[in-house]
Amino acid sequence: MNKVKTWPLQSLTMEQAQSKQFQLVDIICRHFPGADFLNAGDFGLVPGLNQPQMTRRVESVLADFFGAQAAALVQGAGTGAIRSGLAALLNAGDSLLVHDAPLYPTSSVIAEQMGLTLIRADFNQLDDIKRTIELYQPKAALIQHTRQKMDDSYLLGEVIGCFNQHGLPSLTDDNYAVMKVEKIGCECGSTLSTFSCFKLFGPPGIGVVVGEEKTVNAVRKSMYSGGSQVQGFQAMEALRGLVFAPVMHAVQAQVNDKLVEALNTEAVPQVKHAFIANAQSKVLLVEFHQPIAEQVLAAAQKLGALPYPVGAESKYEIPPLFYRLSGTFRQSDPTLEQRMIRINPNRSGAQTVLRILKESCEGL
Repeated sequence: MNKVKTWPLQSLTMEQAQSKQFQLVDIICRHFPGADFLNAGDFGLVPGLNQPQMTRRVESVLADFFGAQAAALVQGAGTGAIRSGLAALLNAGDSLLVHDAPLYPTSSVIAEQMGLTLIRADFNQLDDIKRTIELYQPKAALIQHTRQKMDDSYLLGEVIGCFNQHGLPSLTDDNYAVMKVEKIGCECGSTLSTFSCFKLFGPPGIGVVVGEEKTVNAVRKSMYSGGSQVQGFQAMEALRGLVFAPVMHAVQAQVNDKLVEALNTEAVPQVKHAFIANAQSKVLLVEFHQPIAEQVLAAAQKLGALPYPVGAESKYEIPPLFYRLSGTFRQSDPTLEQRMIRINPNRSGAQTVLRILKESCEGL
């Protein structure tokens, strides 16, 4: 059987990650003079803003950092950001261009709730995208920054460029990519970028919509009530987490590279092949010679590995995660489930992951 080939996103180097951290802190200094940053954040609907003052200041930092016209913090984490972004771009029943691949489950639910007609094109083939847009005239496009199938190889900037050539508004689901790669969707020309702060060491339930001011303002109008607002303390917590994200994820990427090298030189005899993939977060995929995936996962959690994610790289996930393949990958090839697992080192080192994997495979 041939080895699986993937095209994972290019991770930031440690130098690039530090640069992003320093850039963000420099922008924070410009927006928060003196002791202002040592503030837990305010509550309520400030007249003229209809939101907490600190929330608006954090949104201004995010807009500046991503080189966008505007940003809005929303409730509902990444899913809430995608939902509010699509609602700002589309009306119920409109047509939405998506990649010809299993749609991420939460995005699929949003499409169903809005009664959207999904139009599919192979985003790996620019000619197919152009042909589909010209034939079906969709109202907007949704593109997932990370991979939906193992053989996905599209370049985000090229696909968004194709949308823009046809005047097609687009929303990028940048979850699992922010602070890990050089540019996110809005920096590549997408109308909106959406992502979860929970995946970036922030608080549960907070998402970001960043991009074109007119569309971000439409998102704001949908959050008129006080109960729908992100409070100032939540905004500050999200911003503090974001500062630490690039370097922490660069360390994780280095650990993944070490694990690939070790496992592909027979550090664990039961392993046939190990490789990096964005599935959905950038993780280590381990393929075994035999269908022992379930037994390995059961043994690994007894040795200290996390058995399931909390927020997929949230601040609560410290030990390594040993877990089944993502749902979209399993849909694309159901046979993978018995012979392959994904491992996310989280904050652990390569030796910890190797120890747990070796001991989990003993006797199998």
